[in-house]
Amino acid sequence: MPNTILHFKDSKLRLLVIDDSEDDVFLLVHAIEQGGINLDYTHVESEEELQQALKGDSVWDIAITDHNMIGFTSQQAIQLIRQHNKELPVIIVSGDIKEDVAVGAMHQGAQDYIMKDNLARLVPVILREYKTHQATKAHVEAEKNYRFLRYHDNLTNLVNRQEFETRISHALKEVRSSRDTHALMFLDLDQFKLINDTCGHTAGDELLVRTTKILKSHIRDRDTLARLGGDEFGILLVSCQQDMALETANRIKTAVKESRFIWEGKPFEITISIGIVEVNEHVTDHHELLSCADIACYAAKDRGRNAVVWFTPDDEEYTKRRSEMQWAPRIKQAAEEDLFVLFHQPMAHLQKNNGPHTEFLLRLKGDKGLIAPGEFIPAAERYNLMPVIDRWVVHNVFEYLNKSGLGSRNQGTYFINLSGSTLSDQSFFDDIKRLQEEHKIIPQRICFEITETAAIDNLVDAVEFITEIRERGFKFALDDFGVGLSSFTYLKTIPVDYLKIDGSFVLNMLQNSIDRGIVESCNQIAHAAGLQTIAEFVENDAIRQALTEIGVDYAQGYGIVKPGPLASVHV
Repeated sequence: MPNTILHFKDSKLRLLVIDDSEDDVFLLVHAIEQGGINLDYTHVESEEELQQALKGDSVWDIAITDHNMIGFTSQQAIQLIRQHNKELPVIIVSGDIKEDVAVGAMHQGAQDYIMKDNLARLVPVILREYKTHQATKAHVEAEKNYRFLRYHDNLTNLVNRQEFETRISHALKEVRSSRDTHALMFLDLDQFKLINDTCGHTAGDELLVRTTKILKSHIRDRDTLARLGGDEFGILLVSCQQDMALETANRIKTAVKESRFIWEGKPFEITISIGIVEVNEHVTDHHELLSCADIACYAAKDRGRNAVVWFTPDDEEYTKRRSEMQWAPRIKQAAEEDLFVLFHQPMAHLQKNNGPHTEFLLRLKGDKGLIAPGEFIPAAERYNLMPVIDRWVVHNVFEYLNKSGLGSRNQGTYFINLSGSTLSDQSFFDDIKRLQEEHKIIPQRICFEITETAAIDNLVDAVEFITEIRERGFKFALDDFGVGLSSFTYLKTIPVDYLKIDGSFVLNMLQNSIDRGIVESCNQIAHAAGLQTIAEFVENDAIRQALTEIGVDYAQGYGIVKPGPLASVHV
């Protein structure tokens, strides 16, 4: 018989023996041990002793019971065992049991029966039933884990968005019948992306776990805390009026700020923005509730972060965000049905002619004409739809350049705007390479551009993306340069080919000496770094002349050429 010790937990088979004969128990144990199984067994002789054992903390792998005992039968033993453990394998070992009785016992819950004068079958049956039992337990455990993971976040063990929405729906049903009032919180960590980008995902995960502990310590057992995704949490406060909800939110805000997060010796001040909405009988559904709480949280961030905002339907922020929500499906439809329209705006050469330089711009077809990007881009950024728009633009610009022959010429640079969120999309770079090869575009003809603010907000992703795209031969421009307080510092970090000087300085440079000084400084430092400069918002010939004297390379604005559709503007 092969060694079977390693099959069993704690290196022993945990056996429950129900038999009123000490001698028979000795023979059973001896036969099992002779078969190579190391035992840890409990022996009971009566119904009372079995009941007592089952009420205890012991755990068994197999139960073996005699059939006929004094005032006690195997059927009664099986019934008692099943009341406490429905899965424990039971084997009847008897010296006198009729076949029909044994079969009936198996229907009742026994796995097998063995005659005491034929114990050679005992060990194989034990091994078979143990293996089957372990497989069943593993399956049950796997199902249990699956159900848990389906409704919980695997990092924090909090309920996930799906389960949270279900509980909000139940709460809504309750308030409609009971007229009770609950409160729903939407919470967003303010510094999470900074820590995730600078310290790595391990640090970000640790911050989420620590934040979870803080949030748990400030709510009641009957409340629900959920992780909604990323650095966003939700709390459903049951039977909670406005004053109590605000008090709880402010305690959480204070506790989060007072908790010091230190990673590899570097301290970070953590703050949290919180939006709250009342859950009452007037609310339509859980989608509306979460949207309102999200809007209030967004308003808290707009107020400088580390704030608590109570949602009110007449708030201007609500009207603005509702409008953005309505844009989201229109943007998706526009990308799918080609409802976007490409415009472009050429630039003027101020120093020497290096071929045409043109920026592609976007418009959206509307019922009453074309819609400017300022109307729909904020909604696209808010609902993470910029990668959808950027993909459409790159595809259609490449297609246009290929059909017009401009993408394969040896001169010219064509500018395409990208958003910060697109730089975090791992598959976007692969899409660019595929489209470039498909449309036979010379990479040096394309210059992608991103705003300075977006680059800084997505610094790690931006540097990685820009480095890869420039290695491929493409160029990169930093748009709206000069707005950030640390513009020149970040210029050392972000590898680009062009600087587009922010138009707010260019527009007033003839009337404001400080603005002119900023334009001059941006141009000088850019040239010192080997970059070319582009001035935006050039509205007239006087500004154009001043920029030429300063040494700026290119000018762009209504004083040069207004944006127009592809057919009406010569590239």
